[in-house]
Amino acid sequence: MRTRIHRSRIEPTIALINVVFLMLVFFMVAGTLSQPLDKDLRLVRTSDLEGRAPPDTIVVHPDGRLTYRGKAIASPQAFYAARPEDEREVVRIVPDEALSAITLVNLARDFRTLGASRVVIVTRRGLE
Repeated sequence: MRTRIHRSRIEPTIALINVVFLMLVFFMVAGTLSQPLDKDLRLVRTSDLEGRAPPDTIVVHPDGRLTYRGKAIASPQAFYAARPEDEREVVRIVPDEALSAITLVNLARDFRTLGASRVVIVTRRGLE
């Protein structure tokens, strides 16, 4: 007489749990919101940088105009003075691609002179 070999069937629930978990992570990442930037702004391209969504940033246009959340800013001093004390340590700048480097460096120097311990320039990751 032959003995029957009982094979246990592998349940597909582990694969289903993995797929559901990956979908959960995807929607958590995709659902992250950030403040909208100006529509006519083209970001500077860089590569190999750590990426994250820009929080409260000041936008610098090619002509040197400053905007914050779509509203015009008179000067770096006015922007810095209007910020709460706990947000003055780090200033984030989003420059337009056509902005001159000298203007950008001078703006960063102004914020450092006003008391910012760190000035972060936000760019987009290069596609090369």
